[in-house]
Amino acid sequence: MLTPSFVTTTEELDQIARLSTTNLVTNLTAAEKAKEGFVTWPYTPESLRVLHSITPSVLVKDDDLVVGYAIVLTRECAAVYPPLGEAMHYYGAVQYRGKSLLDYHAYFMGQICVHPDYRGKGVFGLLYDFHRQRLFPQYEMLITEISTANPRSLRAHERTGFVIIDTRRDETDEWDLVVWDWR
Repeated sequence: MLTPSFVTTTEELDQIARLSTTNLVTNLTAAEKAKEGFVTWPYTPESLRVLHSITPSVLVKDDDLVVGYAIVLTRECAAVYPPLGEAMHYYGAVQYRGKSLLDYHAYFMGQICVHPDYRGKGVFGLLYDFHRQRLFPQYEMLITEISTANPRSLRAHERTGFVIIDTRRDETDEWDLVVWDWR
């Protein structure tokens, strides 16, 4: 049975790190990336433990197996997770409905990933439904960036309710900035 929850154990963090590594853009063939999508940033067990000490992430398990995860990053995570720290400058300059993104009560999706054997089985939806149920109204929106080379991820996010509000290029890739506005 597929069950969403917040991360509670170091074993779950270790499984998230392994799933992240398995689906990392640099570890997949071009065909796998085109068909299945990919994740861009590696998360080690150590980095996940530091982030988890700030705020727990969301996962879906099938019995004891982590079959999907969605890493929650709050503003406080920017001090310990360099990719978010770099992105915060950009987010502060982006306007959404007449205000800077950072003027909203928002948090950030560090990464979402579903185990290949569980894709198409509703895990992605369970992850994001749990986010909205547990983190609204504390937060009014969720912000993330998706590589433009990852159309599978962009389509899944759009089906969930995310909208593209900007596109940018940095030293690693081109990114669609998307928000899921819960207001």
